[in-house]
Amino acid sequence: MQKTYNVIADHDAMRLDRWLRKNIDNLPQGLIEKFLRNGNIKVNKRKIKSSYKVREDDKISLFNVRIKKQNHKNTNYTPSKKILTEIENEIIFDNEDYIVINKISGLPTQKGTKSNKNVIDIFRKSIFFSNSEPYTVHRLDKDTSGILIIGKNRKTAQLFTSLFRLRKIYKTYIAVCEGEFTNNKGILEHNLIRYDGNKKISEKAITYYRVISKNSKYSFVEFKPITGRKHQLRKQASLISHSIIGDKKYSLKANKFKNLFLHAYSLKFMINNKKYNYHAHLPDYFQKFLKSNRFNYSNYK
Repeated sequence: MQKTYNVIADHDAMRLDRWLRKNIDNLPQGLIEKFLRNGNIKVNKRKIKSSYKVREDDKISLFNVRIKKQNHKNTNYTPSKKILTEIENEIIFDNEDYIVINKISGLPTQKGTKSNKNVIDIFRKSIFFSNSEPYTVHRLDKDTSGILIIGKNRKTAQLFTSLFRLRKIYKTYIAVCEGEFTNNKGILEHNLIRYDGNKKISEKAITYYRVISKNSKYSFVEFKPITGRKHQLRKQASLISHSIIGDKKYSLKANKFKNLFLHAYSLKFMINNKKYNYHAHLPDYFQKFLKSNRFNYSNYK
């Protein structure tokens, strides 16, 4: 018994073992290696290794491969029509390659151990991805609101991933921090510590900041991170004793705020010599707080 599959453009440059898990079944790596070694799986009629990167229009043939289908439990989050509509209403831009959304606070980008509800699974059910798959390009913390790009194909996702890695995408965040900043602008430079298992890792973090407005209790601040470390802005704000209000992890003060007052306001980048610039309006609770403290936020609505 033989079955043959053609590789589509969206799977170009994907590892063969990953392609098999995605398109055939979630096979154990050992079984994939056995099938390849015995010639039960071939690419373009040739024996190949699992690390081979498939190309568009490659023909992948399975010879006498009997797979006992598992009843894999679908753990993807399924949104209600109400939630789907609410999230779709936050779309800022849409084309055939990607969308830009204004992510709400409290919603993770991807599924995690503590939360099943997430942006990617919601858009899997959206009409905006009826002929494509949502791809993660970058992430925002669960409690951070603001601008988020989601790719519609692997090629676009890889392009954006490269732009982020090369620091060719320029991000602006706005936040409300505890206390009154002494300097109205400057550069934050820290060696941030994280752990990979028991291994301690130090990473350089650089952020430009500008105080938009302030009083004796709070500072309304614009941050422009140069590096992209995990929780970078939250950690750096805490290290200078001006934690972002609503931060339940890094603030040392009693937390009376329900929301984290950190918002990804804009993204700028260039593709094929064309400039792109997107902005995400502030959440209502953010605007209400700024108004109550008489902070001028007219440029960020």
